[in-house]
Amino acid sequence: MDNTQIAKEVIEALGGRENVRSVAHCATRLRVMVVDENKIDKDRAENIEKVQGAFFNSGQYQMIFGTGTVNKIYDEVVALGLPTSTTSEQKAEAAKQGNFFQRAIRTFGDVFVPIIPAIVATGLFMGLRGLLGAFGIVLPEDLNVYSQILTDTAFIVLPALVVWSTFRVFGGNQTIGIVLGMMLISGSLPNAWAVASGGDVTPTIFFGFIPVVGLQGSVLPAFIIGLVGAKFEKFVRKFVPDVLDLLVTPFVTLFVMSILGLFVIGPIFHVVEEYILLGTKAILALPFGLAGLIIGGVHQIIVVSGVHHIFNMLEIQLLADSKANAFNAIITAAMTAQGAATVAVGVKTKDAKLKALAFPAALSAFLGITEPAIFGVNLRYRKPFVMGLIGGAIGGMVASLLGLAGTGSGITIIPGTMLYLNGQLPQYLLMVAISFAAGFALTYMFGFEDDKKAKATTTEQPVKTQPRVSAVPASAVADQSGEEVVSPLVGEVVALENVADPVFSSGAMGKGLAVKPSEGVVYAPADAEVTIAFETGHAYGLKTTNGAEILIHVGIDTVSLNGRGFDMKVSAGDQVKAGDVLGHFDPAVIAEAGLDTTTMVIVTNTADYASVDALASGTVAQGDAFLKLAK
Repeated sequence: MDNTQIAKEVIEALGGRENVRSVAHCATRLRVMVVDENKIDKDRAENIEKVQGAFFNSGQYQMIFGTGTVNKIYDEVVALGLPTSTTSEQKAEAAKQGNFFQRAIRTFGDVFVPIIPAIVATGLFMGLRGLLGAFGIVLPEDLNVYSQILTDTAFIVLPALVVWSTFRVFGGNQTIGIVLGMMLISGSLPNAWAVASGGDVTPTIFFGFIPVVGLQGSVLPAFIIGLVGAKFEKFVRKFVPDVLDLLVTPFVTLFVMSILGLFVIGPIFHVVEEYILLGTKAILALPFGLAGLIIGGVHQIIVVSGVHHIFNMLEIQLLADSKANAFNAIITAAMTAQGAATVAVGVKTKDAKLKALAFPAALSAFLGITEPAIFGVNLRYRKPFVMGLIGGAIGGMVASLLGLAGTGSGITIIPGTMLYLNGQLPQYLLMVAISFAAGFALTYMFGFEDDKKAKATTTEQPVKTQPRVSAVPASAVADQSGEEVVSPLVGEVVALENVADPVFSSGAMGKGLAVKPSEGVVYAPADAEVTIAFETGHAYGLKTTNGAEILIHVGIDTVSLNGRGFDMKVSAGDQVKAGDVLGHFDPAVIAEAGLDTTTMVIVTNTADYASVDALASGTVAQGDAFLKLAK
C-alpha cells in the first residue's frame, strides 16, 4: 500500500475529514485533534499498514508512524484536505478541551507535578529513616538532626513551592512567586505546627482581631494565593509604563498579595483545607476496606479521563499533615492489576506483534507508568481493562484492610517499595501480589480471547518480534559482531521503560536508552548521515555507515516549543563523525515550559538486529559506550 492510500485509510478511520479539527506531527507520530472521539474507528486505525500503535492522550489522537514515515503521511493527509496546525497550537487547544472541572484538574496537575520529585525524595528519606528504626538503630543527636532536615524541609517550604509553581503555570514572574511563598512561612510568624501542638506558641493578632500563623505544610491556600497573585501581577503590568515596570510591578504585587495572603486568603482557605482533609481522612477510614475497594476500582478510569491529578493535591496534603499517604497503596493496587492484565494478554495471545507490545507495556506499568498498558493493550481489547479494574478493587481493599500508607507519593509498585521500609514492606508486597494475581487470573480466564483473524494473519505472515534490551556489561557482548553506538549526551542514563512517554517507554519506536542531560549539547553517536533534521531542533534522525537508524529525541513534547531554546547545527544530508556537534538546547527553557528534558536514543530499525544491548548505566559522558547492536 502506498502512502497516499495509507493517508486515505487514516482519514476514513478518523471518521472522515469533517471529524478532524486539525492535524500536526512531531518526530514520530501524527497528532490529530478530532471533533468527536467516538467517531474514530480505533481498531481500523491501529491495523493500518505502517501504523505502529495509536492512542488518545491529552486531547489528541496520536498515531505512531516513526521517523521519516510520519512526515510523508502528514504530507499526504494534508494534500487530501485535512486542516493543519502547529503542535503548540494543538496543545493549547487540547488544554481547552473538556468541562470546567476537567480543565481545573489539569491545572492542578500542571501545578503539582513539578513538585512531586521533591516529595518523592523526601518520602524515600522517610522510608530509610523508618528502616533504621525498624532495626533498632538509634542515630546520634547530630545525625538525627540531619535526618530531620532531610525529611522535613520539603514540607516546611511546601507553600513556597506551590506559589512558585502556580505563578509558573499562570504566567507570573516565578521569582516574585517564590518570594511571596516564602513570606507565608516567614520565621517572624508563629510556626503553624507549633501552634497546632497546643504549647506556648500562639497566633499573632494583627489589627487587634486577625489571628495569623505561618502556613507551613499548607497546599490549598498557597495555590489560591499563587493563582490570584499571578493574575494580579499581570493586571498591574498592563497599567505600568515599561520604564517603571521593574520598580513598580514587583513592589505592588508583593505588597498587595502579602496582605491578601496573610490576612484574608490564608486564614479563609486554611479552614477550607482543614475540612477537605477531614473529609479525605473520613473516606479513607471507611470500614471493611471500602475506600480501597472503590478508589482501587475506579482509579484507572480516572486516569483515562485525564483528571487523576486531583490525587496529587490530596496526597501532598496528607503527607504534609501526617507524613502518611494511604492513597499511594490503593493507587499501586490499581496500577498493578492493570499491568497484570497486560501480562495475561501477552501470555495468552498468539499474535507476535501483540506479544511484543504487551510485555514492555506491562513492565512500564510495574515501574509506575500505566498509559502504554492501558492505551496500547487493555482498552484496545476492553475486557482486560475491566478485569484490571476489578483486580484493582480487590487489591485496593486489601491495602485499606492492612492500613498501608506510604511515606511519599509519585512512585508506585516496584520503585514504590522504598516508601514502605518503615515496617510495612511485607504487607505492601502481599498487597502487590494479590493485586497482580487478581488482575492476571481474571484477564486470563475471562478477559481475553485471541481474535481468529489476528491468529490467521499471524500464522500466514509471522511478525518479527523486537529483541529485548538488557543492561549488560560491554564484556558480555564484546564477542558479538555488530556496531557500537556511543553516548550523544552527558547526563544520567534512564531505562527506556522509565520514560514518561508511552510511545517510547512501550518500545513501539524500537529499543534504546534515554539520558537525563546535564549539558545542553547533542553529539553524533556514530559516523552517520543526517537523514532527518527537524527545523524545531528537538529531534535528529541518523543512519550510521553500518546501517543503524537512530532517532535522538530531545525532551518529551518539546516539539511544542517550536524551536525556542534549540539551535540545530546540521541539516538533512550532512555527513557527521562520531562526536560532532549536532545541536544545542537550553534545559532551562524546556523546564520553564513544564516539560521533561529526558532525551531518548532509539534504534528505530531494531527488528534488523538480533540484539540491542545497553552498555551504559549511571552517569554517562559524551563518547562513552552506550549501545551494542548485534546482527
